[in-house]
Parts: sequence; structure tokens; C-alpha cells
Amino acid sequence: MEKNVFVMGSTGSIGVQSLDVISKSKSHKLIGLSCYSSADFLLEQTKKYKPRIVAIDVIKSSHDLFEYCSKNNIKLCYGKNSSSKIPFQNIDLAINAIVGTSGLKPTVELIKNGIDIALSNKESLVLGGHFIMPLAKKNNVKIIPVDSEHSAIFQCLHGENHSNLKKIILTGSGGPFLEKPLEDFDKITPTEALKHPNWNMGEKISIDSATMMNKALELIEALWLFDIDIKQIEIFIHPQSIVHSMVEFIDGSYKAHLGVPDMKVPIQYALTYPTRNKLSVDSLDLSNLNLEFKLPDYDRYPILAFVEELIQVGGNRVAVMSIANDYIVQKFLDEKISFNQIFHLIKEVVSEFASDDLPSLEDLLILDENIKLYLKSN
Repeated sequence: MEKNVFVMGSTGSIGVQSLDVISKSKSHKLIGLSCYSSADFLLEQTKKYKPRIVAIDVIKSSHDLFEYCSKNNIKLCYGKNSSSKIPFQNIDLAINAIVGTSGLKPTVELIKNGIDIALSNKESLVLGGHFIMPLAKKNNVKIIPVDSEHSAIFQCLHGENHSNLKKIILTGSGGPFLEKPLEDFDKITPTEALKHPNWNMGEKISIDSATMMNKALELIEALWLFDIDIKQIEIFIHPQSIVHSMVEFIDGSYKAHLGVPDMKVPIQYALTYPTRNKLSVDSLDLSNLNLEFKLPDYDRYPILAFVEELIQVGGNRVAVMSIANDYIVQKFLDEKISFNQIFHLIKEVVSEFASDDLPSLEDLLILDENIKLYLKSN
């Protein structure tokens, strides 16, 4: 049976690769596309893939996308939170590849409408795991991870009894500055930070990889996805990005997921789960593998120690950290702050907005606005 798929964040790195995978699939049909503001690119995608629904948050009223959609009977939704305002009927599966906090509300709306989600948006669970996971269970919605690490863990645990799980080992490459002297970190430019050694990713995720914020967010996401305690998860630096993550069971055995660094593999698995389809990717050269693992240096990646502290203290602190990071990364990309200032500014914002109360969806949306305003004036 053919599945109708909506790709949210279609103009980003994961979105573009998702469209490529879907275009080659005989069991999936693209029904919709959305993005934040890349109207020209969205128009190109709309002409190429011919969806029934298109959504965009920011667009000029004179843009050609309006005329094209009107002439071709395509439903166009636009304005703030456009991905949350689409007609949800006839969507079987949505890929949420929206970057940052903006992906939270669409995740909630998809779950409310009973639509399974291939989730690439880490922030949905980082910010709202405490209400999203119960809501997904209530509505019988599957949340299938797209991130390579979480997909690896998901696949390793498939068919296993949860009570037999001892530990999850979350791997990370260490980013582009694994060997860079710490005294040179203040001189790091956005161009340098965007050059990930193994993966081809979007700008925000690439900077998060350089600071290891991506691993901090993945740690939190894993706690919700796999219903585990923080004591059951360890982070290891694995520069080769061949072992995407692994699990240890109570009998001392391990399962690891290996593969070339190609996001199309977890994207397709999320689309076809629990089955597998053929995919044209390179095979590993097993005769030439050199796999290295080591514990992360918290002086190099201070965000990892900080996130563990925030998880233990609780309240809204993890959410504040994640929201602040969205805007602070952009400040760095715009060359308004140095690389080292990213972490210090995150700590400042957490201190400013910390609360012991767990935030609701509405609280998170208000926090987002307030943190944005705070960082504009600081």
C-alpha cells in the first residue's frame, strides 16, 4: 500500500535527501512540502515533485510561488507556523526535518492528528519530551528517529526486550576541532566550523557538531525515545563515524550499527520501517577499518558536562539551553560573537530564564520569544 508522505523542512539538508529517497521509492508518494523562508528553492521543489500542499512561513506576496500553486491547484499555506496549519487529512507519514525550536509545534500537531513521524527535529523531544511521548502513546503514533545515532540505536533494539538493555553508547565524531589546540578556539571562524570531517549537514547542525551541542541534544532525545535513565547512556568520541551507535545488554553482549556516513540510510529506514529496501550507497571496506573510541574531553566540549548538570536539576533548563542555542549559533554564523562565546552565552541565558517548573507547549513558545528578544538586546 502506497504511503502519502509530507516533508517538513524540505529545503534543508535532511529534507533534500529525503526527497531524493522518496522520488526513488515505489511505496511512497510525496504529498506536501514546507520550509521557513527559502521561497525560490521551494518553488523549484514544487515544480519538480508536484505536491498537493506547500507551506512556508516567510514569503513576499509577489513571489511566483503563489501564481504557480494557484494555476496547478496546489494548496499553499503561509505565515507563522505554516507547517502546523496544513490540512492533515490523507497524510500517512511526515518527515519532520525542520531545524531548531520551530519544529516543536508541527510535531505536536502531527501527533494530535494521528500521523506517524520520521523525526529529524531533535528539539521536539529536547523541549517537549515530557508531553510529546505520552501524547504519542495516547494517539498510537509511531515516532521513528532519523538521526543516524538514534536510528542506529532503534535498529539495534528492534526485536529486543527492553528489560534486557543495560546501556546505550552514543557515538560522535568530535567535529572539526577534535585535535585543535584549545588556545586557538577563540580564533575559529564560521567557515572553519562548518567543515565537518565526515558528514554533509546544514549550517546549524554543523556548528552544533563543532561545539558538541548536537550530542548534548541527542543525549536528551535518547532518554525520551528509549525510555532510559541518564545513568544508562554514555557518549564516546568515534572520529571515523562508522559505528553510528551501539547498545550493551545485561548479558555483556553488544549490538552495533555500522555503515558509511550517509544520511539516506536512516532516512529510508524511517520511511520503510520495519522492512528494508534496496539503497545505492557505498559498502564498508572491512579490510581497511580503523575504529577508534575515546571519552570526550569536557574542557574541549563543556556543553556535555553542562547538559548533564541541567538534566539532573530539571525544570525548564534543558529547554532554555536548546532554545538559546538556536539564536546564539546564528550570532556566531553572523560573526557577532566568537566561537568560545557560544557556550558562555548559553550559560548566561539559562541562568536568566531558569525555572523549576516543567514547561507546557505554550510556555515553550513564550520562552522562545522572550529568549530571542533577550539575545537581540545583548
